[in-house]
Amino acid sequence: MGRRRGLDAIQMHHPPGPLPANHLPMNEAMTEPTLPTPPADDALSGQPYRIVERDGVRYTLLGTAHVSQASVAAVEKAIESGQYDAVAVELDAQRLQALSDPDALAKLDLVQVIRNGRVALFAANLALAAYQRRLAKQLGIEPGAELKQAVYLARERGLPVHLIDREVGLTFKRASGRLGFFGKLKLGGGLLAGLFAADEVGEDEIEKLKQGDMLEASFGDFASESPELYETIIAERDRYMATRLREEAGGGQREVLAVVGAGHLAGLARHLESDTEAAGPLRASLEHVQSKKRIPWITLGILAVIIAGIAVGFWRGGLSMGTDLLLQWAMYTGGLAALGCLAAGSHPLSILTAAAVAPFKPFRLSVPTGAFAALVEVHMRKPEYGDFLNLRDDAQSLRGWYRNRVSRVVLTFLLTNLGSMLGVWLAGWQIFHKLQG
Repeated sequence: MGRRRGLDAIQMHHPPGPLPANHLPMNEAMTEPTLPTPPADDALSGQPYRIVERDGVRYTLLGTAHVSQASVAAVEKAIESGQYDAVAVELDAQRLQALSDPDALAKLDLVQVIRNGRVALFAANLALAAYQRRLAKQLGIEPGAELKQAVYLARERGLPVHLIDREVGLTFKRASGRLGFFGKLKLGGGLLAGLFAADEVGEDEIEKLKQGDMLEASFGDFASESPELYETIIAERDRYMATRLREEAGGGQREVLAVVGAGHLAGLARHLESDTEAAGPLRASLEHVQSKKRIPWITLGILAVIIAGIAVGFWRGGLSMGTDLLLQWAMYTGGLAALGCLAAGSHPLSILTAAAVAPFKPFRLSVPTGAFAALVEVHMRKPEYGDFLNLRDDAQSLRGWYRNRVSRVVLTFLLTNLGSMLGVWLAGWQIFHKLQG
């Protein structure tokens, strides 16, 4: 990806201490003077980092690789040096909880996840968790271990900890909102494939992680192929983290260590030094998600054609043809939704629910068929505490997805919706074909 900021694009700077005489702001020149390499015993020796002074605070931005033991060691040395008044990390509260609390998923209210329309986001988080587990087994280090260690050591020393990254859910929603219909299908298909991937992580993905961004590596080729995804997942988060650093400034904190993926280092430094908009309003704009007021024209168009076709059938062929077309609609939509639910290994009542609800799609555009089937599945096969505890491990294999009652609810939602969608298309084609005959 031509725009990626790799380790080779990061300049080395001096650690905390008097700034060198030839220090220049980054926005005053295209290239910066080469500075002497820090001494071998320095806490940041050999690590990519940037130093930015703003509003009386000196920010040391330490670039890390999320799968590197060397990055963990660099974080430990930097914090233990005692030179910093506060520590900021590339995490949000939810990701920190997932890293530090093994029982976090056990506190999840699955019914509310379904009712609030957050199953797709939950599935994406499961795919990310499974991806991280595969990496941990393959490389022998937990992805994000340096971020977790930074928080632990800072709290141990009584230092303020600032979580400066944007919530994954917001990033996912903003990224999805910038994609068109087919872009969302491609993104959803990629995430669905990621749910069942059990093979080892490829060398290209590991290299992305060494350049330091978990979300970019998890989205695979999407971020490199889509300017919209790149802007939301990488570039926009650079600005968001710079804004959060400015918001947290003050309280006597003069030296702040910010631990971020190396892929964010150059952009974060640039925004931290040059952004002039007030931090509060800027953060609000970067967290804003467009409300779903847009009319689903494609879905409405397909349904309008189908309904019109059935109406024409009644007009041209009378009650017999019209009834036949209605039965075709019910058979394809209900049958394929039930088949998808069956493929998920769902309870018989969940399958019957899918079959009964799917034909009424024109009357509930905003509520997917899979939501009804998933709610029945939760009530008929209520997940136990152990299912939540084992979720991250079970999500690494196809067998585990079917064995775990939590992940099976997700499968019920996804595969029922897939079957329902195929049913709509096939029913429309069949109705059109009959009218042509």
